[in-house]
Amino acid sequence: MDYRKSAQEVLDNIGGAGNVVSAAHCATRLRLVIADNAKVDKEALENIDGAKGVFEAQGQLQIIFGTGTVNKVYEEFIAFSGVEAATKAEVKEAAAQQQNIFMRAIKVLGDVFVPIIPAIVASGLLLGIMSALNFMASNGFIALDTNNFIYKIADLVSGTSFGILQILIGYSAAKAFGANPYLGAVVGGAFINSSLQSAYTVASEGVQTMVTVIPGVYSFEWVGYQGHVIPIVIACAILAFLEKRLHKVVPEMFDLFVTPLVSVFVTVLVTLVAVGPIFVWAENAILGLIQTLLTLPFGIGSFIVGLFYAPTVVMYTAIDLGQLAQYGVTYWLPIASAANIAQGGAALAVAFKTRDAKIKGLALPSALSAFMGITEPAIFGVNLRFFKPFIAGCIGGGCGALVCALTSLAASGTGVTGIFGILLCLAQPVQYAIMFAVAALVSFGVSFVLYKDEPKASEQA
Repeated sequence: MDYRKSAQEVLDNIGGAGNVVSAAHCATRLRLVIADNAKVDKEALENIDGAKGVFEAQGQLQIIFGTGTVNKVYEEFIAFSGVEAATKAEVKEAAAQQQNIFMRAIKVLGDVFVPIIPAIVASGLLLGIMSALNFMASNGFIALDTNNFIYKIADLVSGTSFGILQILIGYSAAKAFGANPYLGAVVGGAFINSSLQSAYTVASEGVQTMVTVIPGVYSFEWVGYQGHVIPIVIACAILAFLEKRLHKVVPEMFDLFVTPLVSVFVTVLVTLVAVGPIFVWAENAILGLIQTLLTLPFGIGSFIVGLFYAPTVVMYTAIDLGQLAQYGVTYWLPIASAANIAQGGAALAVAFKTRDAKIKGLALPSALSAFMGITEPAIFGVNLRFFKPFIAGCIGGGCGALVCALTSLAASGTGVTGIFGILLCLAQPVQYAIMFAVAALVSFGVSFVLYKDEPKASEQA
């Protein structure tokens, strides 16, 4: 392969060096931020020697070259284009500046929730294992000693992430908004402080304390924010707003102790008194609406969610965590898994049906990746590119979600979908396997019927 020639063709088909805002690469993809997307010829890019797919994601034009190839193409691209090399983080930041307000908001949500997913996975997987063990023990399949030290430690770890979820969100949200993340952790911790009545006890005990702001006019509940995630994010946005401005006006000799004190105190005060109650109500309303949708008769609501999950996926991590916080399980993750599996099934059908070796070489590994829970290559490299497989994937996702509703499938954590998602549903492995089969087979069948290779220029002539 002539890496320099491929790099030159990339530059020629994206509008030249003057149309490149930033450039970097990851393990498999050349990542470019483009000033004017109208100048990009995607069809020509897909036909470049070595290119295995082209898609847009997170404000970036991403060209798949594969491991060991992309870095060589990137070196040549930087060498003769004159574009300054950038890190992936710098490219992401440049891409964010090119996006509209809605997409920036979506990016912020991702920046807040994605980093804490490993912590939730750690506890969630262990919680799933513990649930499966307890289920088998209660039905006489195994003998389980709950006084065993390993069981006790596992039980301790399985609940830890969920017990400090607000602190994790506080740290992550503050970092995303540009505030001191440790102050964010303090703010998150304040809302689950033991001096506040636990939100989990309100249903059974009622609100025990009201705090008066203006006698006879306004009072608020002295209740913690266990089970809530969005109010913590809003609080950290307030924290960042205050901290940044205080750094500018507070003299340097006082900044170290005045800025953190005022920022945290005012943030907690404003949130508890005014902002928090509004967003607690809003979050409860949203989660209640979603739960109502998921429990509609005959699984209609779940089918609709599964149908549209793939094109709207970026908004759902907060819902997942909100359900875990409020209900102890998430009904959302199995639906997400069904949607991901279905996109894999649709891509797999393309791999089986196409006669184009290049498309087959991209579709097959992309399908396997989607079955493992990583859908970007399948969605952007194959299904959206040909569109009909994407629709097939959405249909399969809807059918898989219907199975989730009819079997009341729920997960003990989030962040893991596809084949390994069963580890979060160990109490219902058969239901998960049925959902997997339905989502994959329906999407495969529909995609196989709908997909046809595009005729080449020689065939058209």
